[in-house]
Amino acid sequence: MIEIDGSIGEGGGQVLRLCLALSALTRKSVTIKNIRVNRTNPGLRSQHLSAIRAVAAVTAAKVSGLAIGSSEIIFCPGPTHGGTFHFDAKTAASTTLILQALLPVLAFADQRSSITLIGGTNNPLAPQADYVINVLNPVLASMGFLYEVRLVKRGYYPRGGGLIHIFTEPVDVLHPINIVNTGSPRGIRGISHSRNLPAHVVERQADAATRSCSRAGYQDISIVRDVGQRAKSPSTGSGVVLWAETSTGGRLAGDALGAPGKPAEQVGEEAAAGLLGQFSTGAPFDTHLGDQLIVWLALAKGRSRIKTTKLTLHAVTAMKVTETLTGCSFTTHGEIGTPGTIQCLGGITSR
Repeated sequence: MIEIDGSIGEGGGQVLRLCLALSALTRKSVTIKNIRVNRTNPGLRSQHLSAIRAVAAVTAAKVSGLAIGSSEIIFCPGPTHGGTFHFDAKTAASTTLILQALLPVLAFADQRSSITLIGGTNNPLAPQADYVINVLNPVLASMGFLYEVRLVKRGYYPRGGGLIHIFTEPVDVLHPINIVNTGSPRGIRGISHSRNLPAHVVERQADAATRSCSRAGYQDISIVRDVGQRAKSPSTGSGVVLWAETSTGGRLAGDALGAPGKPAEQVGEEAAAGLLGQFSTGAPFDTHLGDQLIVWLALAKGRSRIKTTKLTLHAVTAMKVTETLTGCSFTTHGEIGTPGTIQCLGGITSR
């Protein structure tokens, strides 16, 4: 039994999700204490319960402390079995955050899996489903993990009701990556989306994002307009996600969500500013991608090295937790809040 202090570093739900994935992958039982103790709504929330239940289902885990507000759980995983699973958060809980805990486990399952997740797909303070599909997925594919995420129905906060399907093919080994130079962007791609709003919202968001990128000197810009059919989503919302692949294989992105009273033009401009601001850093991976790749660097067999546009407390926390649970080694160059290089000697799974 390994004991983890959930208040370490950033101290949010990321510590819990990472512990769940690594516990399942290494078959080591964990006690996680002080879960989100410094948050305004401390302890487990619905979103975290959904992630715990999902990982427990595919590992036949024994869990104690599974309750709203709980600040401590014990998680004892069994063998990981792929298959067909259906998880309904019954709230606007982010499906992509649930996927953060579940996806590394399914990558090393004993068979392919088909997963249905119901909840939020485009939430604040969480990866957008479009980001996972167009930014994270290609990087993991380059490491050898081929999987598919299908966005069937969008779900916005606070109502949720979105639906994604995930299809995974397990791997025996993940390949390390070594990308520290940006190269040049190969064009800007994106999606402007909305549900249960007038069609002009999507157009105005996309046009504003295009104008911002054009003014910055970029001409190869293509933004898909996704209005959808109003009857197909129970929730109302909008947003823009932009991304760019670089000539070295890097991925950079920016996104923004609409809100009541927020002009559609502002949404597009915010997403563009988020992307364009990262081009000047000389790093090939955006801030959030650097955070999300930590567990995958530890899983890859060999030495990986990436450079991120901003080394975050999230990433540093993830590295500390991963080292504690696995014994793998991370080194960094750069200060928190500035571009930084992350290096890892990985290959930690029990398979």
